Amino acid sequence: MLPCFRSRVATLSSSFTPRFAARASYSTTVPRLSENFIPANDPTPPTAKPNVSGTNATPVDAMGGWDAPLREEPEAGERTRHLQAPNRATTWAASQQPKEKAMVGPRFEQTIMELQPQPLAAIELIHRQPVRWTKKRVVSCDGGGGPLGHPKVFINTDKPEIATCGYCGLPFAHEQHRAYLKSLPATSYPLEPTGDAAEVNESQRVTEGGFEQR
Repeated sequence: MLPCFRSRVATLSSSFTPRFAARASYSTTVPRLSENFIPANDPTPPTAKPNVSGTNATPVDAMGGWDAPLREEPEAGERTRHLQAPNRATTWAASQQPKEKAMVGPRFEQTIMELQPQPLAAIELIHRQPVRWTKKRVVSCDGGGGPLGHPKVFINTDKPEIATCGYCGLPFAHEQHRAYLKSLPATSYPLEPTGDAAEVNESQRVTEGGFEQR
């Protein structure tokens, strides 16, 4: 009785056709049509023209009588426009647009690039901080505390490597791994203080209060 029932069910399931076709599953990993980064095969590609106007080389009087005349060579302006930051040439995030593509158009044609805001890239400045050596397997970091800090996080230093803070990027390492790290040909952070102006001294740390300044 039971084998006969199973054979009937198998026959019906094989002959059954769904009324609606199943929809294809959507995947965010498949590139969309707008994400085609392959350039078109243009037989007559346009020639690259500098975005900085040649009229910038002509001295122009500034508004104030004590200011120097506004003047900039187009070549120097193009070099400044292509740099993402004074201390970094390329981008450092996937969502970041290159400066040479962002600063285009009539808005920047007659602009003195040297006088535009040029903040230093923090991703390069943090790698000038020396390693904080510790004898603990777990250390905490709050960015110095106070209003300029960040939530306290705990970092494991038991592995023979430089452990960094996920918020501010400060490096930490265990004392027992000092000899191994010094034997490496190169490290991403200096193992000892180098006297760089970008270094943050430990004496600049904020006290345990909530609103003290550096």
